[in-house]
Amino acid sequence: MFHPNRTKWEDSLPRQTGRARLWRASAGIVAMAVVACFAAPAWPADKTQVDKGEELVKKNCARCHAIGKEGDSPHPPAPPFRTLSKKYPVEDLAESLAEGIVSGHPDMPIFVFGPHDVDAIIDYLQSIQVQ
Repeated sequence: MFHPNRTKWEDSLPRQTGRARLWRASAGIVAMAVVACFAAPAWPADKTQVDKGEELVKKNCARCHAIGKEGDSPHPPAPPFRTLSKKYPVEDLAESLAEGIVSGHPDMPIFVFGPHDVDAIIDYLQSIQVQ
């Protein structure tokens, strides 16, 4: 069937019925909902970014580093996190956290964090820096 606004290619496609269009639209909505559920960070809404960052560094870094505003690092060569800004801007750590921190220290494991976690860790680290 010829239509002035359709190309030959479009004209060769089968026409969708109302039911088929409804099914495709429903499938698209369900797919978007599933993606949205998995894309949202799995963190309680009442936690702040700083709190989330603190929990992440407690879980992954406190074994060696002092992660608070005071105290010594359990592993003496590991710098206290509150002093990181004396060496370089804390926000510059974002790329290393996302791609995997590699240090010259053989005891340091490689950690890789997702974007939401990186933001939370950076926010936490900035909140504890010694001025």
